[in-house]
This record gives sequence, C-alpha cells and structure tokens, in this order.
Amino acid sequence: MHDEVMRAADALVGGVRRRAASTTTSRRSRPTPRSSSTPPPNASASTADYRALWDRWVAEDEFRVLSCTSTDRLVQLLGDSAVFTHLVETTVSTTAGAETTHERETIVFRRQTHGHWLAVHEHLSAAPGTTTATAMPTTTATSTETER
Repeated sequence: MHDEVMRAADALVGGVRRRAASTTTSRRSRPTPRSSSTPPPNASASTADYRALWDRWVAEDEFRVLSCTSTDRLVQLLGDSAVFTHLVETTVSTTAGAETTHERETIVFRRQTHGHWLAVHEHLSAAPGTTTATAMPTTTATSTETER
C-alpha cells in the first residue's frame, strides 16, 4: 500500500509538472483524481473552480510553472487512509518575473472501493526555516523537471 500511495502522490505532483509543459495551451488533459484541495483564496473550491482560477492566472498574469520538485517524502498508512508529507519547491513565472516557493505539503488520501487512492485534502504552508518565496528575474528561471 505504501507504494500505491506514493504513486498517487507522484501523480498529483506530476500534474503540476504537466501544467508546466501545457500551461500556455490548456489545463491538464487527464485530471488527477481528487475530491478537494486548498487553493487560494477559497479553501472549499472544487477541482473545476481551481482549474478556472488557474486558467484566469494564465490569462491575466501569464502564470507558468517552471519547475516543481518533491523531496523529504513520507507516507503514513492509517487503514484505508494515508497521510503523505513532503517538501515541495516550485518556481513560477508571471508578468512580474519568477519566484520560487519552498513549502511543506500534506496530502490526505482515502482508498477507494476499486483500490485506487484518492486525494481528499491538500494543505501547503511555508517550509520550516524558509521564507515563502524568493524572487528571481524571469530570464534566469529554467525548468528543472522533465515530463514522465
């Protein structure tokens, strides 16, 4: 089960990477299953609401994900639930330039009747000992992740 949860977490993080490759064209073609997430500004937003918000960021501010890296990964199995935590470093670009965030993310998964793991909640906060963002000129930002 540990490996199954890790693959489900990889699919979510990989979704951000796929967004990096496709931000200028459209939202991810195969959405990663999830029941809720905590995108700003509305913690109760549905996946459709979050996609619309993302698309608005792209249209209004030329928002792009340049890279997304997951480290210090841990899975805690709790019966049909699991808690995945990791550190995530994400570099994004907007009309204002590029910035890198260093965050700690927690994703709660629930095993579905067909055996797949569904992310039922996500939470991001500033990683301990870091600031929330480091601004960089857009011209120096490069993607460090490749599509799988």
